[in-house]
Amino acid sequence: MKKLWALLLSLALLMTTFAGFTAAAAEGEDDIVAKLEEIGVYDGEPITLNVYSQLANYSGIQGHWSADLLLDKFNVRINIIPDSDGTYATRMESGNLGDIVVWGSDGDQYQSAVNNGLLLDWEEDGLCEEYAPYVWQNYQMALEANRAKNSDGKIHGFGHNVALKAGSHENFFYTWDIRWDLYDQLGRPEVKNLDDLADLFAKMKEICPKDENGNDTYAVSVWPDWDGNMVMYVKALATAYYGWDEFELGLISTETGEFQGCLQEDGMYIEMLRFFNKLYRMGLLDPNSASQTYSTMGEKVKAGGTFWSIFNYAGSSIFNTKEHLEQGKYMYTFVPEEATPIAYGLSMTGGNRIWSIGADAEYPELCLAVIDYLASPEGSLVMWYGPKGLTWDYNEEGGAYFTELGLKTSVDPSYDMSGTTLIGPRTGKEYPQSGTYNDGALQINNTTLTSSQLNPDSKLQETLDKAGWVSVLSADLMPIQKAWCEWSGAADTQQYLENHPYKVMLDKGTYAPATRDGDLDKKWSQIQTAVKTWSWRAIYAENEGAFEGMIKQMIQQANSYGYADCVKWCEEQAALCWAAQQAQAAIVGE
Repeated sequence: MKKLWALLLSLALLMTTFAGFTAAAAEGEDDIVAKLEEIGVYDGEPITLNVYSQLANYSGIQGHWSADLLLDKFNVRINIIPDSDGTYATRMESGNLGDIVVWGSDGDQYQSAVNNGLLLDWEEDGLCEEYAPYVWQNYQMALEANRAKNSDGKIHGFGHNVALKAGSHENFFYTWDIRWDLYDQLGRPEVKNLDDLADLFAKMKEICPKDENGNDTYAVSVWPDWDGNMVMYVKALATAYYGWDEFELGLISTETGEFQGCLQEDGMYIEMLRFFNKLYRMGLLDPNSASQTYSTMGEKVKAGGTFWSIFNYAGSSIFNTKEHLEQGKYMYTFVPEEATPIAYGLSMTGGNRIWSIGADAEYPELCLAVIDYLASPEGSLVMWYGPKGLTWDYNEEGGAYFTELGLKTSVDPSYDMSGTTLIGPRTGKEYPQSGTYNDGALQINNTTLTSSQLNPDSKLQETLDKAGWVSVLSADLMPIQKAWCEWSGAADTQQYLENHPYKVMLDKGTYAPATRDGDLDKKWSQIQTAVKTWSWRAIYAENEGAFEGMIKQMIQQANSYGYADCVKWCEEQAALCWAAQQAQAAIVGE
């Protein structure tokens, strides 16, 4: 706690220093290129950087447009290494995590890498200041927050979704997408709670039993790839509905800091398990959910095989193609009356998904330069929307807009980019494109700047998020989109959710979970496996009695492994997290 308060004091001083601060103009790209030329980056064959990303769903050499862009700017190839079973342990044992290392959280595994000296010190020889000037000038709060998490007192990177200025909250992450055209056909019935929602899905299936490929439709199709301590979609629905955030082996209140274990019998996690089992028994849950991949799920959504998703990336972003909109088919935001979705507070200290560099990286300067580009407004927009000049650009008024190609790829990531050409920003070389937009999207799967903040490069006070672009807000809407706007009284998802009751999860500031000792970590691993295994079995229970039996087995097994000890640790960590949140809120005046 002494360390926490000392760090909070230093952050307070930084806030004073940067009061009224706007994003500083980073060192020119030409200067960075000149420095990379000095160390031979552009001499000879491309340099391959191994990127170990715990967030990636892709393995191998990055291809297509983002690969061409990085090749032209930095003469690099990106080899992505996802976090499959045993990957972390193997790389830790070898002592070489990779060149760029992206962490799914700042917890035990990250802390172990720090403690074992496997991550680069970004201040060594002034490396960050020299080769990542945008980060150095604009991410100081995030860099210092990272230092506070590390036992060695060094800076090893920064967290995701950094805000350059303090503010209220980020764009809503849980968008509650629904097949609104089907809802409209059904007369727009009242939906107060999850039971009403299930009944609505049953009626939707009656009027739309088959998708565009002739396959059965379902309320929702989920996937197990991203399960962690719990089944991802189950705990996420608890967050989306009640506004409590995921926290270790349970959920934390955004209002009091109270911790609720996932196995509390009357708790939110088990309630959501019960809901998914209800959908399954009603024939409304894709029966392949426990075994399919995210990509397989996406193909079903694209074909109109689902009616609902709490995430836009598994709903409207896939379904709302130009063809569907022209046909009067629309997936968009719809929240049950009693739900209070979560919103995440803007954070100048960044989130818990860490960008770092391996201590043994052969070209740490190059790694920093690549991260620095991705951490800039342009780099962030490129990761979200594609290459500047090809899919988006700035108009004469200084506002962002989509090109003709970008209008297609922004609503349909599976759009084929064959026949288009990327012009290299450094060399002017032409790079003919092939494959879909998604094929070329950077597969590291982490963010740098938060999309919710104002874009420092825009002259129209726009957000980085396309939803805040003047060109998008003034674009013509299809009739089905206009109907949603008239019904909701809102221009878009964010405005609609802003007008609905919600809860805000404050910035966690300098909080990072403590390292669990070996005995507790063994118990944790066993419980984690038990929770996921029995959760899926409960979801697929054929009747209520079987469901209750699965829940009983899950609780008994977890208790036998030492669940109580893990809950005690979680409660202690929740108290520390809450204290850090309140202190951080006091500093930034939230």
